[in-house]
Amino acid sequence: MTEKPLRTPRHRPDGGYARGEETRRRIIDVALRLFAERGYEAASTREIAKAAGVNAPALQYYFDNKEGVYQACAQHIVDSAVEHFTPAVRQAEAVLGQPGASREQLFEAFGGLLDAIAEHQLLPDDAEHRRLFLAHEHVGKGPNLIFEMLDKDLRPRMGLVSTELVARYSGLDPADPLLKMRVMMLYGQLTVFALGRRMQLAKLGWERFGPPEVATIKQAAREHCRVLMDHWQQGAAG
Repeated sequence: MTEKPLRTPRHRPDGGYARGEETRRRIIDVALRLFAERGYEAASTREIAKAAGVNAPALQYYFDNKEGVYQACAQHIVDSAVEHFTPAVRQAEAVLGQPGASREQLFEAFGGLLDAIAEHQLLPDDAEHRRLFLAHEHVGKGPNLIFEMLDKDLRPRMGLVSTELVARYSGLDPADPLLKMRVMMLYGQLTVFALGRRMQLAKLGWERFGPPEVATIKQAAREHCRVLMDHWQQGAAG
């Protein structure tokens, strides 16, 4: 079945109308949770409105319909990701722009990207809802919006700088598919904590992924990356 393009919400609160913006954000927060828990088809606008403490006309005023609510949730996720990752990406681009950048500078720039991923996947209160929301899109149970939005800028930029940093640190060819897979795997080591959140917390004896716990994960991930990247560099040097 061909998906219809989602329409832009027809109303947004005026700039100084704080109460309207609070209502709109509350609806988005509730809708994000329900879409994550039930999927796009199963979550109804009536249910979203009730959980957000508004009536159906209020939801329609801000978002037009369920498609509009979903689009607003997707845009919220994308905007949050862009805001979170842009400083680390810019720092990486700045380091790569220095022909004489040291290996330590290259590694620290990559470590900044690694840290940003760990923080984004684990620290926010709605991290699990965002992950499930994305999972529904992955398996085709929701309009394919988020990945299309991210692919317009953030993901290509982040993929490029990540590959270039590891390539220059390790002395390898950034166009080599093997190197690209290795970079994916370096980042993938963090996914186990996001996908198996409850199980990993139980294994580690932690109650939550707060700043101290995530700091430990970031340290371990950096150490792991350093060992692997040094090994690749030694192999490239012969």
